[in-house]
Amino acid sequence: MDKDTKYPEPVFTSLDSLLRMERIAQQFSLQANRQKVSSVLGGKHASKLRGRGLDFEEVRLYSKGDDIRTIDWKVTARTGETHTRVFSEEKEKPALIVVDQSRSMFFGSKETTKATRAAELAATLAFRVLKEGDRVGGVVFADKGIDIVAPKRDRRNILRFFEKIVKRNQELSELNDLDFELAFKEASSKIKNIVTHDYLVVFISDFHRYSPETIKYLTIMAQHNDVIAAKIYDPMERDLPEANFIAGDDRQQVNVKGKRKDIRDRVSSDFDRDFEDFKLKLKKHRIPTFLINTAEPLEDQLKGYFKNAGR
Repeated sequence: MDKDTKYPEPVFTSLDSLLRMERIAQQFSLQANRQKVSSVLGGKHASKLRGRGLDFEEVRLYSKGDDIRTIDWKVTARTGETHTRVFSEEKEKPALIVVDQSRSMFFGSKETTKATRAAELAATLAFRVLKEGDRVGGVVFADKGIDIVAPKRDRRNILRFFEKIVKRNQELSELNDLDFELAFKEASSKIKNIVTHDYLVVFISDFHRYSPETIKYLTIMAQHNDVIAAKIYDPMERDLPEANFIAGDDRQQVNVKGKRKDIRDRVSSDFDRDFEDFKLKLKKHRIPTFLINTAEPLEDQLKGYFKNAGR
């Protein structure tokens, strides 16, 4: 039986569906200086996103109203007059979007799968970065390999990125095994060859099998770049239905006793504990983390995180 007859349509993504994400991208911004405090990018404790960086231009005499934090104390001491450093805004902040299309992402209980929702989020962010005038590229890591699309300020470039995502997404029906840690390490190694400093790097994954090594790779990347982690999840991973049911794939099946409240509570608490642990570990390195689920419209969820920062 082929994929189209075996699985319902929302299971997989398509190039057309990713192109439709451009509309959503009009409604928020990734520049930190335009975010409200409650935004995922707002506040120095929630995020270290700097927006575009600053380039040094010159030293001049201090004028009333200048920010005292920009005073150049060495020049001031040498000349006996207060001098301040002048900066101009960097012209671009390139972005790299890393999207997981591995086996654990091939799950969904309601509207779509984690893999497809991750693809939609990646497309939305790519359109947003391009609209803000910056270079954008992507990395897709999957069971059958890793695809790299180097950042460019070119709409055709993000279309190539989308094509890679769609290809890997549609390969998920073959259900190959993946060593997540090994794949993530390989992807991180390739990312280092692209990302230098002052990039925006967004990792989109369920982080289902993250380990101390995964945290290490993310924190190393965050030393000279702005890193965001978007965790994709399906509601059933946290909230089991109040019914006994059988869950499985092409290889195995398990009996889930959803009628038992203690089991439902344990699943919910385990999910929350795991996410909070992951979030706190990254917060120590000023890496903001947020949840995106497969059930609610992506547009509504992004509005909740990026408060009216676009149009």
